[in-house]
Amino acid sequence: MLLPLLAQARAPEKVLILGDSISAAYGMNIEQGWVHLWARSLQDRAQIINASISGETTAGGLARLPALLAQHQPDVVVIELGGNDGLRGYPLSQLKQNLTQIIRLSQAAGAKVALVPMQIPPNYGEAYTRRFYETFAHVAAAQEATLTPFILEDVALSPDLMQNDGIHPTAAAQSLLLAKLEATLNSMLQATSTSTP
Repeated sequence: MLLPLLAQARAPEKVLILGDSISAAYGMNIEQGWVHLWARSLQDRAQIINASISGETTAGGLARLPALLAQHQPDVVVIELGGNDGLRGYPLSQLKQNLTQIIRLSQAAGAKVALVPMQIPPNYGEAYTRRFYETFAHVAAAQEATLTPFILEDVALSPDLMQNDGIHPTAAAQSLLLAKLEATLNSMLQATSTSTP
């Protein structure tokens, strides 16, 4: 009985990335994206399932989530959604409700949750832009999820690190995206691993 128990204890943690084009490596090979770079750096410490789809909204992510949770049974869920909601001017109440439900479903399935905040250009006015960004912190605090730093913080205002559309980062920027999240996400994996019986 000892060998099966040891093998089970050493099984890598499963991480589900539920994201949009920022995590789906839009405009480049998937192997160049930050998610793949993170998986490669972790080696055998974790199994990364990238369920990100370009153009995804929080409503789309919420609709797909139950099946993903049932299929993969992740230990950690990283939510990188909301940017497309903001770019389309969706109601912030809808953003809040969808993110809350995504977190609750993930936690009910036994996963720790990291929420990646998004920022948008001020197309819909300063008030909407500010409240949009603040929604992520409010939801994370209310649901006791981990709020990561803003993934594009060191990239969004550097034209040489953004694609021609001004929205998506280049392949050269992907290591900076990973660097912004890596400490937080690795810390969550460490905590999950040590708490596993």
